[in-house]
Amino acid sequence: MLKRFLSERPLRLPHLRPYVPRPSDPSIFWFNSERDDIVSDVVKRISDAHESDRSRLEMALNDAAFHEIKRLENQRDDEARERLGYWRSMIRRIAKMDDTEQRRVLHTIVTNMTRDVAGNFDPRVYRFARRAVPRLIGGVMEPRRLTRDLMAPSPEALGRVLRVQGDVEHLRGLQNEGSLVFVPTHSSNLDSIVLAQAMDISGLPPVVYGAGKNLFTNPIISFFMHNLGAYRVDRRIRVGLYKEVLTLYSQVMIERGYHSLFFPGGTRSRSGMIEHRLKLGLLGSAVEAFTTNQVRRVNRPVWFVPTTINYALVLEAETLIKDWLMEEGQARYIIEDDEFSQIDRWVAFFRKVVGMRGACIIRFGEPIDPFGNRVDARGRSLTPTDRVIDAGGYVERRGKPVVDPVRDAAYTRELGEVLAKRYEQDTVLMSTQVVAHVLFRELVQATPGMDLFARLRLRGEISVDCETLQKELGTARDRLQELERRGRVRTSEVVDEDSPAELLERALQFWNGYHDSTAATLEGDRVVIRDPSLLLYYQNRLVPFAEEIAGPGQLEAACEIENLGIDR
Repeated sequence: MLKRFLSERPLRLPHLRPYVPRPSDPSIFWFNSERDDIVSDVVKRISDAHESDRSRLEMALNDAAFHEIKRLENQRDDEARERLGYWRSMIRRIAKMDDTEQRRVLHTIVTNMTRDVAGNFDPRVYRFARRAVPRLIGGVMEPRRLTRDLMAPSPEALGRVLRVQGDVEHLRGLQNEGSLVFVPTHSSNLDSIVLAQAMDISGLPPVVYGAGKNLFTNPIISFFMHNLGAYRVDRRIRVGLYKEVLTLYSQVMIERGYHSLFFPGGTRSRSGMIEHRLKLGLLGSAVEAFTTNQVRRVNRPVWFVPTTINYALVLEAETLIKDWLMEEGQARYIIEDDEFSQIDRWVAFFRKVVGMRGACIIRFGEPIDPFGNRVDARGRSLTPTDRVIDAGGYVERRGKPVVDPVRDAAYTRELGEVLAKRYEQDTVLMSTQVVAHVLFRELVQATPGMDLFARLRLRGEISVDCETLQKELGTARDRLQELERRGRVRTSEVVDEDSPAELLERALQFWNGYHDSTAATLEGDRVVIRDPSLLLYYQNRLVPFAEEIAGPGQLEAACEIENLGIDR
């Protein structure tokens, strides 16, 4: 009960006097003074959209009651005991309600949903987190440094493993001219933490972002997330009105100039592959925010920042690939018990990556407008030939900006396609992924005609001699570098600079001693494949490039690997 209370009502620090933001403060510092108005705006827009049509209103109420009854009956927890009676009573009464009562009930439901979603921002917590969190993580990485890191003027622990790439100066120049929407790839629940650190050290503004409600169950994590602008997303709720609230809340925040972040993949990549089928709902909210501002003659552009988060070692790799192989990864949004929820795995993870050069690379891609065009340092949209164009013209009809949901949906689909291509181009391939791909290709070659699941049962049965493996690693690295010169992909400095023997040694070091079972081990002069499933997870990052980097006699195996990227 206490745990639920704290998750639903996260702690806030008392205010002895109201904080008055300074003109130089990031936009999110103004959020709390606007929070009630934002909630009211969202509620009014949704209510207005439904109240004009009796049949639509009644359908929305029935949908809400039906899905909430179904959810709560399955939960059988404290929330179910408190709320199930209300929804059962309401579904019996909906048809008997007059228009006034239906509108009142709708307003109440939407208000409660929006208040539950809406975040909070405390500048004091933000300033504390900027100083303390990197140092605490550094202390976990190296306990002997904890006292020194906590007292040091500038933490260094994360800097040893975290690299930031991209033209951050360009982004810094845009942050005061419009709304930046960061749209990263998603591999781990650690993404928000490392991305926040990368943005901070790069001088980029704090953002609002949606976080799964399951992440608010830990009181400590909940305290920071709640007070740092995160809004809560309860993925258990299937109610249409709730989805409208989430989408419109994101839209209103962007309209008002709050820099935002959301993961277009929707959830963590279970397979480890580069996301290519994106959730368009939140992308659409950002496009609509731009359109709405144009209609209102508000000069506040919206720019998207494709961002890739690249790990040599992924905290939850074992759980994620297992979920994908069970063919539940596409449908299941919440994994209740994974490595992220286990503090001992956090400790093991950070201690494993300390000292590993470039264990995590955040790459901020070139910003684009809602229509996929590049933007220059002044935020002006550019054609492929670098001609300046007016982005507002995309939403005009007969010279005036207008709201057109069908048109904007088409723009959103095109934007999703552009982002998917950018993810592929800006993904930074890590040493573990390259080594895993070469090893997995050897596994496929050694087992002709065998299906994927049969191969995954071959633990310790397939091995490759080191000399052959190093030669193939060298060939794969050379071909990846050629792809990089053509702008098709990027490779980490470790992949670029280390010898094939060093790449192999580095990958085996990463895997050994963290995961419950290691992907591969060195035994004499041979590398033995110990966990093909884990190997599959890491190699999946290279699926789009398998044929292009295949050597002589490897094309058939490469084709099989590329077919893994075809939706199952």
